[in-house]
Formats: sequence, C-alpha cells, structure tokens
Amino acid sequence: MVGMKQEMRQSQQLVMTQQLQQSIKLLQLSATELQEYIDTEIEKNPLLSREDGEERDDAPAAEQADADAAAPTETAEIQVADDDYSPAESLDDEAYSNEWEVEETRLTAGEHTGSSGFRDAGEGPDIESAAAHDKTLREFLLEQIQMDMVDPAARIMAEKLVDLLDESGYLREDIGPLAETLGVARDEVEQVIAQLQEMEPVGVFARNLPECLRLQLADMNRLDPMMEILLENLDMMGSGELAALKKKCGVEEEDFASMLADIRRCNPKPGAGFARDEPQTVVPDVLVRRGRNGKGWQIELNPDALPRVLVNRQYSTELGARSSDKEAKRFMGEQLANANWLIKALDSRAQTILKVTEAIVKEQEMFLLHGIRFLKPLVLKDIAAAVGMHESTISRVTTAKYMATPRGTLELKFFFTSSISSGSGASDFSSKTVQYYIKELVEQESASKILSDDAIVTLLKDRNIDVARRTVTKYREEMNIPSSVVRRRQKRAS
Repeated sequence: MVGMKQEMRQSQQLVMTQQLQQSIKLLQLSATELQEYIDTEIEKNPLLSREDGEERDDAPAAEQADADAAAPTETAEIQVADDDYSPAESLDDEAYSNEWEVEETRLTAGEHTGSSGFRDAGEGPDIESAAAHDKTLREFLLEQIQMDMVDPAARIMAEKLVDLLDESGYLREDIGPLAETLGVARDEVEQVIAQLQEMEPVGVFARNLPECLRLQLADMNRLDPMMEILLENLDMMGSGELAALKKKCGVEEEDFASMLADIRRCNPKPGAGFARDEPQTVVPDVLVRRGRNGKGWQIELNPDALPRVLVNRQYSTELGARSSDKEAKRFMGEQLANANWLIKALDSRAQTILKVTEAIVKEQEMFLLHGIRFLKPLVLKDIAAAVGMHESTISRVTTAKYMATPRGTLELKFFFTSSISSGSGASDFSSKTVQYYIKELVEQESASKILSDDAIVTLLKDRNIDVARRTVTKYREEMNIPSSVVRRRQKRAS
C-alpha cells in the first residue's frame, strides 16, 4: 500500500553565498583588477572611501583600524638554506625622419616592406597584415614566442627582451644587466636574440638600422657581398653620395639601381605599423629580497599593490540615530555589513598571497640564488600541502599575481613546472631544466661527434638525471632540435 509520511534527514552541503562568491573572486583578481573592483564598491557603498596618504593622520581612530586591516604590510623573514649592449651607431634611422630621398624615389614607412606587413603604393590593402596590426607589437611577438619557443629558459629571456624594444622595434638596450639578472651568460641571450630576429615582422630586434635592413634583405634573399658593402656605407645613401657609393660597391649602374630598389622595399621601422602599446607597468604583489647578512629571505606585501579602504562608522551611527525610516536603517545596516566583509576579505586575500609566496620561495631558493637552470619541479599540490589549502585556492592565488625577486618580476605561475625523477636518490629535476641540459649538450657537440638520443641519456645520467630515451626524443622534438642524422648532415654542409 502506497502512503505518505514525514521523516527528517540531516545532510551537509556547501552553500555558495554571494559573499563567498565575491571572496573567491577577490582572490583571483590581479592588483589592477582589484583596484578597479574597489572603485566600484566605493561608488555603491556610501560608507566606503579610499585612504590617501595625506589624509591618514586626520582619520578617526576607528577608521585607522579599518584601513590597517584592509592594507596589511606584514613582512615575513624566512630562513631557508645558508648556501649560498649599447651599440655605438654611426647611423641612426631617426636622422631620416622615416623618409629616404634617393634620386626621385621616396620610401616611407607607410609603403611596402616585403613580409613586414606594409604594401607597395598603388596596391590594395593587405587584409591579413591589417588584422595582425590591430594588436600591439608586444602582443604579436609574445604570441609567436609562446608558439615557437619550447625551451623555458629561452622563453623567459625572450619575454624580457620584448619589454626592452622601442616603438620602432629596435633593441637598443644593453643586454648585460638582463643576463646578470637571470643568471645566464651573455652569449645565451644573444642566441635568443638570433631566434627572435627570425620572427615577424622581419627586422624586429635589430640593434640599429643597417642590421634591420640586413635582416629584411636576407629574408628577401637579396643579401650579397655588394649589398653588405652598401649597408656598411648607408650614411652615403642618406647624404646623396650615390655615385661614390656605387663605385665603392663595385657594381654597374643597372645593378646599383636594383640594389637601391631593394633597399626601398625595406621598412626602417618594423614596429611602427602596429597598434600603439600604452605603457603598462606590472605592479608586483610581493617583494622578495635577501635577508640580513645575505641569509634567508625577506618577504613583504607591496604597499603599492594594496588598496587602502576606510569605513566611516561614525556616519553610519549618526545617520541611523537621526533617521526614523526603517528602510533607511536597514539599508545602512546592509552597507555597514558589506563594508566590514570587504575589509576582512581584503585582509584574508593579502595574508593568503603572503603565505603562498613564502612557501614558493622556500621551494625555489636555488633558482633565486643561481638562475634559470636551477628551477625546481613544483606543482600546485606541493604548495597546497605546505600551506594547508586546496589546490584550487593555490591556482587562484598564483594567477595574475607577481613577485619582485632578484631574478626579476615574475608571475607566481612561473615557479610551477613538472618534474623528472633523478637517479641515486637525488632531488628531482624540473622538466624545463632537463630540456635546458639537452639543448646545451646539442649546442656543444662537434661535427665529428654528433650525439644520439641514447648518448644524451648517458650524459644526463652523469648529472644524476635518469630519463628514458623516448623522453629525450620527446623533449628534443618539442624544442625543434633535428635528429642526430639530420644534425650530422647539417654540420658537414656548414
């Protein structure tokens, strides 16, 4: 017989309240996004206001306490282990004001540049290039770096080099400080620059105008010894000494005219055709520096990245006392509760970032001390276990958060990488580090002794890195390194 009855059941479930959802959202916001979020909350809540440095001394005591809670400045000092190109250019493209007068023909940056995305006068618009140029030069290059550069060390160097480009796409900065900061040799940075110079737009990452033209002419297969002479004496072209320049190149009139035409096809400012890149400074959320006497690490929240928010409790109390409107009192009560929650949420966010950063620094001390090749394998689960939080929380904390370190300003996500087991019970190696060693071994091999994948496995074992041959093959292919047979043929041909 079917009947109806009542019974009681007890169960547990997580209810995602609006405040909990907002708290999770706060955790994953970047410093810039957080500032924008706070501005929105201040507009909605009459009890909230920003604290300016000039106004802090005059703020009521209650507001001072709230401000301190909203913008903590804790410093953590942790003890880990006790171990411890500015080319002199004879020719500057600025002197040409982007216009070269050669006989009666004039080249401007708005005209054709071969593969650089410009066009010949009279031709139709290059739709594909126009679409690409809706992006900034930085965005365009970073996309190529992510696609083409597998080696993590090279990718880090490449991303830093992009930030050194000027508006024309030239690399005029001295790369010495960058090499020193990342703990790599200057030659390694030069190798990365050579890779970057193969990217679009052709001519980017040149140190000066002749090098920029050289890259574009080589791409057009028009770089020969006579053209090299012309580039070495490019100032003569700018000053109109064409007869003397033709004689120096040792070519006939027809060939010289063809050379000048090739030069005019180039773009002296390969970065100028892109959307304007508004300068955006990454504000680090955490500052990491060596501790006293060079031991341990001092970690502190960056006060410039912390919003300082005040809650005007006195205004809420006075308004509530004067008003007899229940709806007004209820509104002010809700706004006060929301303001109090925001203060606590901001404090919790800051403390969580600090706690996670401390754990990362402990794990990656060798990288901070000695450079890229010492990056330790690390996954979200490791840090989650160290700080007693869920992996999803660690993922939110490390997204779009930056740490200023002796190795530069790096996103917290940078420090996470998979691992390769080592032999002899030694510490595991980051997969990025293994790739770095494979690349290093291949670059050091001679034409008479090309290393097979099995030989690379043996050499890695000498460094206590125990990997299978198929792993070496996989990493080699990911880094676009040819097989030993192809490399032997290439080196014999060269």
